[in-house]
Parts: sequence; C-alpha cells; structure tokens
Amino acid sequence: MEYQQKLVGIIRNKIRKNDSLTDVIATVLNISYDAAHRRIAAKSKFSMEEAIQLCLHFGISMDSLFSGPDKVVAERTKEIRTMDEMALYMADSAERLSAFQNNTNARMYYSAKDIPLFHTIGGTLLSKFKLYVWINLLTGAQHEKPFEKFTVATTLLEQSAKLKSVYENVEVHEIWNDTTINSTLQQVYYYFQAGLLSAENAKYIYSDLQDIMNKVEERCCNERSRYRLYYNELLILNNNVLLTAPEKQSLFVPYTMLGYFITSDEATCTNARDFFVQQVKSSKSLNDSGLRDRKLFFNKARQRVTLYIGKLEQDMVLDL
Repeated sequence: MEYQQKLVGIIRNKIRKNDSLTDVIATVLNISYDAAHRRIAAKSKFSMEEAIQLCLHFGISMDSLFSGPDKVVAERTKEIRTMDEMALYMADSAERLSAFQNNTNARMYYSAKDIPLFHTIGGTLLSKFKLYVWINLLTGAQHEKPFEKFTVATTLLEQSAKLKSVYENVEVHEIWNDTTINSTLQQVYYYFQAGLLSAENAKYIYSDLQDIMNKVEERCCNERSRYRLYYNELLILNNNVLLTAPEKQSLFVPYTMLGYFITSDEATCTNARDFFVQQVKSSKSLNDSGLRDRKLFFNKARQRVTLYIGKLEQDMVLDL
C-alpha cells in the first residue's frame, strides 16, 4: 500500500485546505463516501484504472509514484511504420501539446539539431517531401518509388495542420546553430542524385526552404511575436523538447528520428529547464540582436541553400 499512500498524500496537497479529501476522491472516481474512505485509510486498494484516473484528473506524473530519486518512468510516442500511423503520431503529438496551448505562462524549448517539424509541416512541397523522407526512413522502405508518385493521405494533412496550430499558440524558444538546416539540404540532394526526385521539384523544395528562413526572420523581427530564436555556435544540439508551465512540465527526448521518450518527472523537467535557460543565456538572441547579426545568420543559411541549388545545376550540366 506504499504507493497508494503516496498517491493519497500528493492529492491531499493538491486540493484546497477546506475541501474534504474523501468527498473529492469519491466524486472523481464516482464511488461512495465509504468506499473512498476505505481507500484513503488503506483498508482497500485503488484499482489500476482508479489510480490512472486520479493521476489524470490531478495532473500527477506516474514518475512521482513509482520512481526513486535516480529513476524516471517514461512514455514513448507512437511507432510509425505506415501513413496511418504517421497520422496517429501527429494527432497524439497535437493532443499532448494542446495541454499547454493558449496558456500565457507556458513555454516550449527546442534544441534544434534539425529544422523543427513544426516549420516544415503544412501545404508546401517541402512539407510533402519531408513526409516522403520520414515514411521511407522510418518504414525501411528504400524502394524505387519516386517522390513524384508519392501521395499524402488527407487525414495526415489534417492532423499535421492541427499540430502546427497548437505550436503557433505556445511561446516558443528555439536554439539553432549553423548546421540546423543541413540535413534537409542534404536529403533533397540525396534523393535528386538517386533519381527519385526531379531537378525541378528539388529547386521548388529549396525555394520553400528559403521561404521558411524568411518567415522565421520575420517572426524574429516582430516585437509582438511569442517566438524566440537563439543562435549558439558551440553546442551540439539534440532535438530535445521541453514544455513547461506552472502546473505541468513534459520533456521529450528523441530515440529515433521522430520517436521520443516522454517524462513529466518534476526533478528531471526542472533540471532540463535550468539547462535550457543556461543554453539560452550562452546563445545570441536573434530577436534582440542588431540588424547586422541577424542578417549574418539568415544570409549564411540562405547562402547554403543557394550552394545546393548550384550543385543541382552543375549535376544537370554534367548529365547533358
């Protein structure tokens, strides 16, 4: 009954002092006053379903019940092997983020080893290409189907739009470096060289990437924007994501390309938040820096895109 007493103690600290703990638990579980009292007094046990229901209702992490000081309990995102599973992944991600949506005190920290997917999902050719790459790599489908014959299910587009909408309604702090856009640049070039992407579409995708750089720069210049971008020259970024609010925190740690372990363990999330804050302090804010520094960063990114477009054109000439 150790864990049950621990759960009861956490709930007792969460309710108002004048509220009856027995009444509260009886109401949440829809059981009688006597049944609730027996559980509080450890004369009977919560069922697994009841324990989960209480944790969900009071926003209690399972970590706080079952883990010791050096261990945490982690969930994981849905596995992706098909287009339908990709749609479920997007829907699940949107639901997780929605708990922080429109909360003026909520923040997202993102250590952007790659361009955050929130920037690339949408109705552009680049968004379709990224889905093509993810599906190929996650399913191991290294087949001969070219990008031009790849179609995206409507449900996946709808769930992607929902995820993007949630992201746009949270205060975001992203840390980028000089290599953040490199994987996308190389993916386009790889599939072009493999004969699975036409030169024309490759150029369009690079153009979409230029548009992303323009939009990110515009958001940095907008004083009313809830988007903050930081440039760090020293850190090796890792795509960790932290969502934090006064009443809840969640840390997402990648273990595959889109797969994440998720924990709401208070100590772990607090340590991650402190580390993110330290990273931000050691980075250059592109929102607050002068025009020269901001232009240097974005112009270097655009020049790399232009470099890859040049490589495409050179390869096309050699093929003639």
